Amino acid sequence: MIVTLAGGVGAARFLAGLVDVVAPADVTAVVNVGDDFVLHGLSISPDLDTVTYTLAGEVDPDTGWGRAGETWQVMDELERYGGQTWFRLGDRDLALHLYRSQRRAEGASLSEVTAEVARAKGLGLRLLPVTDDRLATRVVVPGEGELAFQDWFVGHRHGLPVEAVRFDGAEQARPAPGVLDAITTAELVVVAPSNPVVSIAPVLAVPGVGEAVRERRHDVVAVSPIVGGKALKGPAAELLDTLGAGATAVGVAEWYAAEAGTIVIDDVDADLAPDVTAIGVRCVVADTIMRDRAAAAALARVVLEAADR
Repeated sequence: MIVTLAGGVGAARFLAGLVDVVAPADVTAVVNVGDDFVLHGLSISPDLDTVTYTLAGEVDPDTGWGRAGETWQVMDELERYGGQTWFRLGDRDLALHLYRSQRRAEGASLSEVTAEVARAKGLGLRLLPVTDDRLATRVVVPGEGELAFQDWFVGHRHGLPVEAVRFDGAEQARPAPGVLDAITTAELVVVAPSNPVVSIAPVLAVPGVGEAVRERRHDVVAVSPIVGGKALKGPAAELLDTLGAGATAVGVAEWYAAEAGTIVIDDVDADLAPDVTAIGVRCVVADTIMRDRAAAAALARVVLEAADR
């Protein structure tokens, strides 16, 4: 079995490639829920939904999130009333949030609802939220104090400077059923090309999860989301510059040095490979840009080959 620690668009695209080269039943995705929040009384899980829509072939190809062919009648009507529309929920997307909220109100756990949705969508892999408990990423902004992640990321378009990030509830959270067993028994653990600070760090912050990954360090392969000093999507570069070792392939390797024995970096960063190796992380150089599903599958093969070495 292959376990992938996942969060956001990059992880979703990688997983789509991975299930094209190995049997989906042999893949488990442990997904970030630090971005989850409640809006309009609905329980929203952006990373779980992005992975679900991508693997179901329903994702908007232009944005990498949301539904393809979406309509916006509910949001347009809500806007007429002066309601909150800063976080746009399409008409088809709303159906999933309504179902999740209904099932949670009935007492179902997030992992139970996630499994139900995955079955309904015909997904062959196992999709697990990292925890069923509350986990909320909070962003500390100078002069503003703490902001909920979606307020900063979507409401302010991640344009405000960040001086710290914390994961509220992490200390009390428990891994969702199956998470630790999947990590400890996997042949390979992959850290997807997600934002290290706000997508993967919340996963590792859940008690027991980070420890389980670190114990498997030699069987862990991380894929750098930084290419040529930039993130292909989102604020990973800015956050690594401020909070990490810097927005370079070396910075990502240092960030994951305790968890991953191997890192895959992009061809354009090949000259940094000796610096990565010098910090004790084995380095593999390849094309990491997932331009389409075939490119994502090619990257998945690179990761599998890196593990075999």
